[in-house]
Amino acid sequence: MSTQPVGNDRHRVVVIGSGFGGLFGTKHLKRADVDVTLISKTTTHLFQPLLYQVATGILSVGEIAPATRLVLRKQKNARVLLGEVTEIDLAKRTVTSVLLGESTETPYDSLIVATGAQQSYFGNDQFATFAPGMKTIDDALELRGRILGSFEQAEVAQTQEERDRLLSFVVVGAGPTGVELAGQIAELSDRTLEGTFHNIDPRDARVILVEGAGADLGPMGPKLGGKAQRRLESMGVEIQLNALVTDVDAHGVTVKDADGTSRRIESACKVWSAGVQASPLGKMLADQSDGTEVDRAGRVVVEPDLTVKGHPNVFVVGDLMSVPGVPGQAQGAIQGATYAAKQIKSELAGKQTAQDRKPFSYFNKGSMATISRFSAVCQVGKLEFGGFIAWLAWLALHLYYLVGYRSRITTIFQWFVTFLGRTRGQMAATEQWIFARLALEAVYSDSEEGEEIVRGAAGRRPPAPSPGTPAVTAENVETGAPEKPAGDRKVG
Repeated sequence: MSTQPVGNDRHRVVVIGSGFGGLFGTKHLKRADVDVTLISKTTTHLFQPLLYQVATGILSVGEIAPATRLVLRKQKNARVLLGEVTEIDLAKRTVTSVLLGESTETPYDSLIVATGAQQSYFGNDQFATFAPGMKTIDDALELRGRILGSFEQAEVAQTQEERDRLLSFVVVGAGPTGVELAGQIAELSDRTLEGTFHNIDPRDARVILVEGAGADLGPMGPKLGGKAQRRLESMGVEIQLNALVTDVDAHGVTVKDADGTSRRIESACKVWSAGVQASPLGKMLADQSDGTEVDRAGRVVVEPDLTVKGHPNVFVVGDLMSVPGVPGQAQGAIQGATYAAKQIKSELAGKQTAQDRKPFSYFNKGSMATISRFSAVCQVGKLEFGGFIAWLAWLALHLYYLVGYRSRITTIFQWFVTFLGRTRGQMAATEQWIFARLALEAVYSDSEEGEEIVRGAAGRRPPAPSPGTPAVTAENVETGAPEKPAGDRKVG
């Protein structure tokens, strides 16, 4: 294990995570007399609210995920350390991160933990094999490959039943991400892909939005939820409320309705946007802090100053913190990180002590969700409105928070091409995007089981055996995994 050198006696701030909380916290310390180390397991700052536009071919990864090192290269007191944090030791005041098996221990005087949240399958993690979430770049690229790949497979399908399954897209969860994604898949099939196939009409695609609660966009209230639902239904999206997904497999989903009956939806392409689970670092912090708890989603129940009990130098911000009235959105992360940075600067300047801190106060700037081109819903305080004006407001807000002028200019151009025309600039997709995650899972699991995952996740029929290849048996036809003789296994 390597230990990062101290360098000098300046106050050391370690920031974990390169999302909104981590990046804004780091930038807010730009003129402070501190040395900042930002530790992240990815090389980019991801603008997560626009991931669905990468998945549906509107934007490229570069527009929404600039390199963190490039963003911070002019900040002389900040450096970026790539690695996944595996341990936080509150007693020793160190953070341990790992990159390609090499451990690094970084000491700190103040710590800002902004590791965000990941997709939650509510205890059914096996669903992820067939229904990826929408939290990372890899998720978005995999989903783009799955969406476009479904149309390509439908073009060569031999039966109408198989064609119908391939042209059915199921989105689980009717929050902002689910609503936005369902709307864009509908527009992709109705506008962009119209007339591009010979054997199928992409406009025949079914987009099904499944929600366990009784309304779309529940946190935004019945008025805006109703507007969103009416707009989606006018686009042909099938909205199924009070419907709980109880099983997901290669060929579709099983849904349990409010009356207790179960039914099947046959679908090749599924996406999960139904819930989030906080980073496991939250539980790690709580376990080391006397009296600090985590909520059901794993978020840390922080003190009024966003710290953990007994450790006034350890701040938890963004999706990892649990604060009443603060939603898991970019604004909460930005404001929380800015607050933490201000406390650090004020105390180093001798303007206050930890005991003098005023409690964190969240200013709600509103919530927005886009449904389709020229249509969105917006909530600002008690003001609720939808339609074209809300859509313009959504565009302006998201452009404002994109990092870098180049990203903003390129995004404007891509939006202009997409929303005023019929084409999309990012329609490339490869099989590698679809299967890379599954192949990695296969590497680290039993090889026979891994092959079943990779083939079964795509709902593929077993390939014809080549000479010398064991035949497919009745027992494994569903997954397409060939029967292997005992002991014939690939390792690694």
